[in-house]
This record gives sequence, structure tokens and C-alpha cells, in this order.
Amino acid sequence: MDIYKKLFTGALEFDWDFGNINKNQNKHGVGTDECEEVFFNKPLLIKIDDEHSKNELRFSALGRSNDNRYLYLVFTIRNSKVRIISARDQSKKEKPIYRATIIKEKQ
Repeated sequence: MDIYKKLFTGALEFDWDFGNINKNQNKHGVGTDECEEVFFNKPLLIKIDDEHSKNELRFSALGRSNDNRYLYLVFTIRNSKVRIISARDQSKKEKPIYRATIIKEKQ
């Protein structure tokens, strides 16, 4: 089964750790609303982050905000809610991968 379908088969809810809710804003200028927007815009590329999935299953995602900002997110699913672990702008290597997906979807 496709990871996307497996993760998002119901209403999408988010769970924020209030101890570090401002971490992504302070470090990378990415606010909570902008992180959440990524999950509602297509394309959204998701893959399992095997390297960091020791204690719980983690995922990485390439997507874009409503303002067309290209973002890279790391998240997990806890109690059927998306918990963002980190968010930043896509790197120089990630952007071409994401843009190629956009072009492919338009064809």
C-alpha cells in the first residue's frame, strides 16, 4: 500500500510539542501553519526515514507551502496525528527532485 494512503486515510490532525513548538520558526523561519500547509498541497513526496526510525517510525517529506515555499519536513505519526519533528527549506539537491515531480504531474 502507498505510504501516503496508509498515513492519511482520515481527517488529518497535527500534534505539536509545546516544549519546542517555536524551534523550526527560530532556527529556519518555518512556522507551524506553514508546516501544516505542506500536507494539503500536491505533490507531496513522502518516504520512510530508515536512518532515524530507531524508536518510532519517522518520515521525510518534500512539499510546498501555500506561498510556494519548497520545504523539507521530518515527521512521525503519534496517536493518529502528524507530529512535525523538523522543518526547513529544501536543499539544492532536494529542489530538483521535487520540481521534476511537479513537471511529471503536469504532463
